[in-house]
Amino acid sequence: MAVSSSRFPVPNAGEILRARYTRRLPVRLEDLHGPAHGTVDLPLHVVWSGQRSFDVDALRPRMGLYRTVLAEGQQQDVVDFLNRDLLIAQWPVLRTLISRLVRDVWEDAFPELTTIRTATAA
Repeated sequence: MAVSSSRFPVPNAGEILRARYTRRLPVRLEDLHGPAHGTVDLPLHVVWSGQRSFDVDALRPRMGLYRTVLAEGQQQDVVDFLNRDLLIAQWPVLRTLISRLVRDVWEDAFPELTTIRTATAA
């Protein structure tokens, strides 16, 4: 839905953000080859203040890492720092911790995430 000015259509903020998050998606979930163990130090372009180092073996720090990368990472960051198996395993909880827009973009692109959520809830 676009707001129109007298000359040019102006996209709304939701459309702009959706397009931005869509460009950051991996082609396939199998492309996510981030670490399953150890410590991850995020670069400044992903997290410019606060905690930058995350222990992937601990649930809460890992959730923080995934939330940050999903919201702020570029496509290569998503591929490099997120692990497919960990993303799938924690998606039912992680999806409640991220913005609705990020969640919708990921679930629209990868319907298997919705299936996992439904199967986990059953």
